[in-house]
Amino acid sequence: MRLFVVAFLWGAWFLQREAELPRVALAPCAIALLLALALVPSRFVLARAAILCIAGALAGFGWAAWRAEVRLADALPVAEEGVDIAISGVVASLPQVTPAGTRFVFDVDSVESPDVVVPGTISLAWYAERGKGGAEGIAPPSLTAGERWRLTVRLKRPRGLANPHGFELEPWALERGIRATGYVRSRTSPQRIEPRIEGWPYTLHRWRGEIRDAMTARLGDERFRGVLVALAIGDQDSIAQDDWEVFWRTGVGHLMSISGLHITMLAALAGSVAFLAWVRVPSLALRVPARKAAVIVGVATALAYSLMTGYAVPAQRTFVMLAVVAGCVLADRHGSPSRVLALAAFAVTILDPWAVLSAGFWLSFGAVASIFHAVALRAGRPGKIHAALVEQLAVTLAMMPMMVALFQQVSLVSPIANAFAIPVVSLGVVPLTLAGAFLPLPFLLDAAHWVMEMTMIPLEWLASSPLATLETHEPAAWTVVAALAGCAWILAPRGVPLRSAGGLWIVPMFAVAPPMPAPGDAWLDVLEVGNGLAIVVRTASHALVYDTGPSWSAEADSGNRIVVPFLRGEGIALDGVIVTHADDDHSGGAHSIAHARPSAWLVTSVPDEDLRGAFSTSRRCEAGDRWRWDGVTFEMLHPSASIYTETGKRKENDRGCVLRVSTSAASILLTADVEARGESEMLARDPTALHASVIVVPHHGSKTSSTPAFIDAVGARIAIASVGYRNRFHHPAEVIVARYASRGIEFHRTDQEGAIHIVLPAEATRAITVEGYARISRRYWSER
Repeated sequence: MRLFVVAFLWGAWFLQREAELPRVALAPCAIALLLALALVPSRFVLARAAILCIAGALAGFGWAAWRAEVRLADALPVAEEGVDIAISGVVASLPQVTPAGTRFVFDVDSVESPDVVVPGTISLAWYAERGKGGAEGIAPPSLTAGERWRLTVRLKRPRGLANPHGFELEPWALERGIRATGYVRSRTSPQRIEPRIEGWPYTLHRWRGEIRDAMTARLGDERFRGVLVALAIGDQDSIAQDDWEVFWRTGVGHLMSISGLHITMLAALAGSVAFLAWVRVPSLALRVPARKAAVIVGVATALAYSLMTGYAVPAQRTFVMLAVVAGCVLADRHGSPSRVLALAAFAVTILDPWAVLSAGFWLSFGAVASIFHAVALRAGRPGKIHAALVEQLAVTLAMMPMMVALFQQVSLVSPIANAFAIPVVSLGVVPLTLAGAFLPLPFLLDAAHWVMEMTMIPLEWLASSPLATLETHEPAAWTVVAALAGCAWILAPRGVPLRSAGGLWIVPMFAVAPPMPAPGDAWLDVLEVGNGLAIVVRTASHALVYDTGPSWSAEADSGNRIVVPFLRGEGIALDGVIVTHADDDHSGGAHSIAHARPSAWLVTSVPDEDLRGAFSTSRRCEAGDRWRWDGVTFEMLHPSASIYTETGKRKENDRGCVLRVSTSAASILLTADVEARGESEMLARDPTALHASVIVVPHHGSKTSSTPAFIDAVGARIAIASVGYRNRFHHPAEVIVARYASRGIEFHRTDQEGAIHIVLPAEATRAITVEGYARISRRYWSER
């Protein structure tokens, strides 16, 4: 059974890596193989194992493919993207309120626009209306789960930003059944039809919203209000980014949200109480064994807590695991822990084939498996303290390869932090929070907050250490497998020879580095950041970031969501940052990059002292600046020094820093948002300096840039446009695209190809290469 489950998981995972869904039904093949297995004599062990593996892989692959086909069928037609559609339906989630507006899931009941097809579940944003003349914007109406509304919306198919080492929106939305995203057209008079619809999941989310409002009213502006709300109902949006950083640096982030650990410990606590009460009533204990009564109560508690937190995918996964364990106890099937774990993994994957893409799936099952491995086959009965230390060591060591593979960083102080944070948060903060939230004893929330404050003191001290975390590149897959084997070897029982040699199997994960440019070559990655710009330029031993993309909120920007994960995943040590001008779509991520890479220098035309002070050193960009790294030349072509003393009016775009990067055989011109005036100034200074093999299209392809004379002076063969999908500026303009096409210039766009990787070779015998990330990492769910 365990072999079949492992193969089933592998088959489901392999399907998620495919570019297209299979056209052949594989489930009958798997069933036929399982039937054939009965005909193979038991003495042919290897043959039976091979048949079982093939059948399991086919079953997992086929099951995941069927589920994906059904889910993908509920799609928004491409022709209906970006048009006004009148719909009615019900708010189906706990609305998330931000300064920019409100975001919520909407179940569509009916489509009132004729001949229009809309998926059953969509994600909507209701933005605040912009005030006129600098007046404060008008916030959208307060929404509650279970309200039925008539709305006019504009939708698009789920489409994320395609970047190496970045978050993938499309599989996330597919797993949750969200088949379109969009926003409410508030000027078309939305109508609340019914204020209260009962049923699943509307009543649940309305109840959660009432709990959140009551907790918010009680706690006010207390620092850890967001943490307590997250622990009670699973809403993490109010946790401050600075606090998240402390949690992740100390390895306790899993404790500050609804995690499997909290659900399990609460279920264990409820089961223990039920057991102690049950054995004291002989008539009940004789009718139903106390152990079985305890697991029923424990699973019921886990289900209640999972529902209270919104029954999100991680909570579903934990509940299914506990339900499987309870089923084994109730059926008196006390198999080995590995069989129970395999059965739980099988059940989770049956319910959710996309779970194998989730970091939480592998971390949760990996943690449990590591504990089983560490405590199994060991002689003697260790004391509670010794057992706890062994379990913590096992989890920390076994999770290390997974954390490095999934997040490219691991907390080195995690064993210390978790040693006191797990019991305090799980047995102190969580029970107090739940009691204060659901009982008429609100002072317990104050007690929970005080305990959280006290817990934060040592956590902040640990997080402040420069050695708190180890950051590394994304390891090759084979090195992760080797590291996991090495960890299992180290954690093996006494008697297994050369256990310390397992450490050698971990070394390749850190020692085998990703490829870097050869001396004389230059690599550029135009990251997809929407309608903005962020480019990473690499030579053999140096790197810089040219513009940092936009910010989306106070907590999220292109720097911490896209650029820093890319730098970390590629193992790039950053030398400096160029922020070309002050527009947010180019400078929005700068502070996040400075925070993550504090030793980087800054070159910019922006006079903002706050921005300059965030970096180790800073200077302004001026035409004539020149430096050389590893045989690659960097030349600043704009702006001239006189711009900084001008008194006349000048557009911010025409202050942008224009950089030319050239190898011995090729070059690229990075043009920021310069418009016609800036282009003409560069042409007047030295048109020959503009010549380049590749050009990043000025101002995302706006009509105000890319004048014919400028394009001709550059003489590029390849053009790259960094633009957002269906952006409101309609970049790149059709006339600009046609202007480049009329000159035979190869045109690439990030909204179509994702992040674009460009290699400028050092030798003329090698061609310039341009690769779009969305094309080299094609998946069946991708809109591209």
